[in-house]
Amino acid sequence: MDVTRSSSTCDGFFIISLLVIVSLLFGTSSAQLNATFYSATCPNASAIVRSTIQQALQSDARIGASLIRLHFHDCFVNGCDGSLLLDDTGSIQSEKNAAPNANSTRGFNVVDNIKTALENACPGIVSCSDVLALASEASVSLAGGPSWSVLLGRRDGLNANLSGANSSLPSPFEGLNNITSKFVAVGLNTTDVVALSGAHTFGRGQCVTFNNRLFNFNGTGNPDPTLNSTLLSTLQQLCPQNGSGSGITNLDLTTPDAFDSSYFTNLQSNNGLLQSDQELFSNTGSTTVAMVNSFASNQTLFFEAFIQSMIKMGNISPLTGANGEIRQDCKVVNAQSSATEAEHIQLQSDGGSLSVAVADM
Repeated sequence: MDVTRSSSTCDGFFIISLLVIVSLLFGTSSAQLNATFYSATCPNASAIVRSTIQQALQSDARIGASLIRLHFHDCFVNGCDGSLLLDDTGSIQSEKNAAPNANSTRGFNVVDNIKTALENACPGIVSCSDVLALASEASVSLAGGPSWSVLLGRRDGLNANLSGANSSLPSPFEGLNNITSKFVAVGLNTTDVVALSGAHTFGRGQCVTFNNRLFNFNGTGNPDPTLNSTLLSTLQQLCPQNGSGSGITNLDLTTPDAFDSSYFTNLQSNNGLLQSDQELFSNTGSTTVAMVNSFASNQTLFFEAFIQSMIKMGNISPLTGANGEIRQDCKVVNAQSSATEAEHIQLQSDGGSLSVAVADM
């Protein structure tokens, strides 16, 4: 008997077995997000997303901010799985109806346009959750902000989480401690709170998101004392005490459609629109104050931090490998999409009199 050969064979078997166990426990490299995920299957994915957003910007200057907000609100609930994009069905309660999203989140039509363009170019390849990640980067860079290599390979979830959206999303009315806790719950930290809040350097806010500061802040009968008096007067005219709350104004007073560090210099002058914004600077003793000052004085530092925080946020519990699916239509899971299409075809073959009603539901 060749003892040496037998020992070598046993060692080799042990190593192979160990590799199989490690692979099962931690997954293979193909199940990890990476920047070249679509390089062979849909090499123009990023360009298609960017082009579609450029077209949308021609008629809607705030669409970039709206798209990055969709990515943010998606990742904080169920992870970055496109769950926010799902409509109500008999079995799904849409996150779109949650308090932080209802009559607030927008840009779903642009997401649909992006998905249609991608399906035409490379059907069944790019997930809706990756569309949100790509759209966020394109929106920021098109507004003069930084570019980065977006990590890709997410798959789409099969369900939504309405209760999670109601409880997990940070609110503009919350204090800094509560907001930080919600970030920590998904693996983010205080630096991420400040950096990602910097996305409010473009876009708009509705009166309903800040009118708590204008007349009776925290039940005091007075406005928020951290709100600049000149800005207060302007906002009180825009959003009267008994108004509808539907008026909108710029989140960044200085450069409302540009992605830059003006958001942070605004905070230094008490010109943050939302309570959650201004608390980053006005919460005396908080570590966020020094961060605001650093980002205000060094835009490059802000951009670098923002990129890192966006990458971290985009990596919150993604579905990869064989989990989830690649939705054909971002609004519905594939099984429901196929069932609706089959019903539509059947009605057409039966005479077609009801097909338009079903297709428009």
